[in-house]
Parts: sequence; C-alpha cells; structure tokens
Amino acid sequence: MAATVTVFTLGGTISAHGGGVGRLSGAEVLAGLAGLTGPAATGGAEAEVRLRDFRRLPSSSLTIDDITELAAAVDEETAAGHGVVVVQGTDTLEETAFLLDLLCAPGAPVAVTGAMRRPDRPGADGPANLAAAIAVAADPGCRGLGVVAVLADEIHAARHVRKTHTTSTATFASPGAGPLGVLVEGRPRVLLRPARPTVPRPLRPHRPVRVALLTLTMGDGGELLEAVDDRFDGLVLAAFGAGHAPAWLVDPLAALAARIPVVLASRTGAGPLLSETYRGPGSEHDLLAHGLIGAGHLDAPKARLLLHALLADAPEPPERPALVAAFSESARA
Repeated sequence: MAATVTVFTLGGTISAHGGGVGRLSGAEVLAGLAGLTGPAATGGAEAEVRLRDFRRLPSSSLTIDDITELAAAVDEETAAGHGVVVVQGTDTLEETAFLLDLLCAPGAPVAVTGAMRRPDRPGADGPANLAAAIAVAADPGCRGLGVVAVLADEIHAARHVRKTHTTSTATFASPGAGPLGVLVEGRPRVLLRPARPTVPRPLRPHRPVRVALLTLTMGDGGELLEAVDDRFDGLVLAAFGAGHAPAWLVDPLAALAARIPVVLASRTGAGPLLSETYRGPGSEHDLLAHGLIGAGHLDAPKARLLLHALLADAPEPPERPALVAAFSESARA
C-alpha cells in the first residue's frame, strides 16, 4: 500500500525566481520532481504526494505564530498516518524544525527541507532535497526520530541541526552530534536514534509571550538588558564560551532573573554549557548560582524557542525549578 505524504510549502529559495521577487506556487515546486525517476524520486517506495500551499514567504518573515499554526496542521496529517514534508527557506529552517519538534505529537515522520540555490540557477538543489525529504517522510523506518531536517542527502535531528555557511549547499550540520542518517540511492538509512523525545509531551501554546535573545560582546555594558525587563516575559543570554559574562553584569542579570526567567546559553553555537569548571565572578557557576537557567546543549536560538514554548504552554508562568528540569531533560535528549 502506497504511503501518503503531505507536503506543506511555505516559500523560500526553493520557490524563488527572478531574483527572489517572485514566488513559485507549491504545485510549481513539486513539478521540479518531474525530471527525477526511480528511487531518487520515490525513496524506493510508492508514495502518494498531497500538497498544502501553506505560505509564500521568505523564511526570514515567518513568525512563531505561523509555525504554531503549521504544527496544528501537521498533527492533523500525522494523526491520519500521513508522513509530512515542510518546505521553506533555509534562513530559519532549523528554528522551524525545532519548534515543530516541541509542538507536534509523535507519529508519522516529519521532515523539513529547502534549498540553497534558486530553481533558475545552475545546480539547483531544491528538487533533490525535496525528493529526499519525501523519501524520509514515506519510510516507516523513520518513525520515532522526532522532526528532522533533510538536506544534501543527510538526515539531521531538529534539536542539533544548524545552518553553518551562508551559501554552501552542504551548509546544514549537527555540530557535536552528526546526522541521524543518510540517503543512499534515494533510500533512507538510519544510523542513530535519539534516546528520548526533546520534551516528554508536545507543548501547546495557551497564551502570547515574548522572549528576547541577547548576545554578549566584548566590553558589553549591559545597556540592552534595561530594554528587556518590562517588554519581555523571558530572556536567553548568548554568553561567551561555555557560559561566561563580564563580572559587572552579574548583579544586573541576577536582578533580572529574579523577575523573569533568564536562560544562559553559549554564543559559540556548539558544545555543552558548563556548570562547575569555572567559579570566578561571571563564570557559569556564578551565573547559575545567581538564578540563571542553563541551556545545556541547546544553542541560543533554540533555547529561546524552548523557553517561549514552555512559557506559552502554561496558563501561568512556570516556576524556575520546572524550567530548570525542562532544560535539563532537553539537554539529555
């Protein structure tokens, strides 16, 4: 029996033409598969592909509300046993994949993909990426991986994947983890499986929240912290190295953490946040002792999404211990 795969198109480079001013429809994007035959187009299995033209936007213009609405639509499809492919621009692809991983119920495979080269350029990678994502979404062996990103014949976990280069077609990687699998002759081969879901249950937004992300730089005087307190419900601090800040920012950060959740992440984009290696003023140990919450292995943009989802999930803001537990669990995933 043929698998059913629903393709949600959101826009992005894969649908851009004429310098990105125009946008191909979802049907026109799927038409790019017409030249592919055999396993490269089907993953070695019959698949009925259904289209849902969801948005036509560059991914830099997508919002959390857009992806929250998308998550509800994805759940409808996976509850019916359909695999899902989400096609969008690569600028925020890793954030869409991770937010879907937090919001969607487990079920049939969900793969997010896109393209680095426009369809009117030589070597356009969109059709191959789309075919690979459809193959993953149609393969029952890819269930249980959580939401994945599929590009350049690699399958990456949403919690680890990130865009690492502005133009390379091999830009997506999972620093410190590596891909979960690859595609060989159009067929998925799963090499590794996550030990557990990113969160124990899907998070469901109940209320609007705003979470800021602030990246520290040398000599930072903390002026931007003053703009956070009365405008945002939470803050992610992208700190130096394994979680360090200037000593003079410890007191302002502690005062802010007493009022709203402040998550400590690293601006490096890879590697775990430490907790005890350094103990001087502004060290990770000092900041955590002053009420900040460690992001674990999550990079700062994904820590922001997790904090946003956790705050929106509860009718009332969760207490700090619950947030610490949630980030600790995510770090173990």
